[in-house]
Amino acid sequence: MVDNSSIPQKAEFTQPESLSEQGTGEFHPNVHQIPEMVAQSTPDDAKFNHATPLLAASGLCKSFGGVQAVNHAEIQVAPGSITGLIGPNGAGKTTLFNLLSNFIQPDKGRVVFDSEPITQLRSYQIAQMGMVRTFQVARVLSRLSVLENMLLGAQKQTGENFWQVWLQPHRVVQEERQLKERAMEVLASVGLESKAQDYAGALSGGQRKLLEMGRALMTNPKLILLDEPAAGVNPKLIEEICDRIITWNRQGMTFLIIEHNMDVVMSLCDRVWVLAEGQNLAVGTPAEIQKNSQVLEAYLGQ
Repeated sequence: MVDNSSIPQKAEFTQPESLSEQGTGEFHPNVHQIPEMVAQSTPDDAKFNHATPLLAASGLCKSFGGVQAVNHAEIQVAPGSITGLIGPNGAGKTTLFNLLSNFIQPDKGRVVFDSEPITQLRSYQIAQMGMVRTFQVARVLSRLSVLENMLLGAQKQTGENFWQVWLQPHRVVQEERQLKERAMEVLASVGLESKAQDYAGALSGGQRKLLEMGRALMTNPKLILLDEPAAGVNPKLIEEICDRIITWNRQGMTFLIIEHNMDVVMSLCDRVWVLAEGQNLAVGTPAEIQKNSQVLEAYLGQ
């Protein structure tokens, strides 16, 4: 667990002593309590209650064989927010991310992004609309340089069209120069400017996560889905990642974050959704989730 005194704070979090005694923090909720708990933990917050959600999903279902990974789950992300999604291993969080970004198709349900239904769109089309994601294990092209990885994130490049390479060579050259300048600016913002010419495969796990975030920024996104950005990262880099997220959020970027590090979640997030056994367990502000007796009972088995 990271010392949250070093993490840039948006909300205060005090971990219950009983969670430390449990060790892993795994829980086995009573799923019959879920509807009541969601209703009781919804915050009265004008930012969320009156703003049209940037991302809204309802009734999402996905099964793999006989396993119901996601069961009528819903989630909403307000524009300009940092929204958290928490739950134990196997709760269906990453599956929900895959459904939201359409890496896998839902059996049922609806997803709306920026007021447009996206369930039938391909993943790259959703990315072009402004919703991009990262992965639990950062995905980089190891044999390309850090800068080349960044350039791959830029969309709708003139040079991607075969004929335009021949018909507008000067425009292609100018655009590539501008993209390199932007890529270096983004690398500087994530602290990787000095690594620009290094192979991406030579980066540490934390640096790869920063590279993946930087590459996502190259798409000029409206919403970034971060899947466990602090997992396997040393405390110093966790502090740096949190600082970058807060900075980008203040510049208008919206985030939906899966994270097991509760200090990170409670420190960064405006609102937290809790998922268990593929179903919604609770939703509220960090303070409400922290103090909700039903949530603590479900987490800790008290």
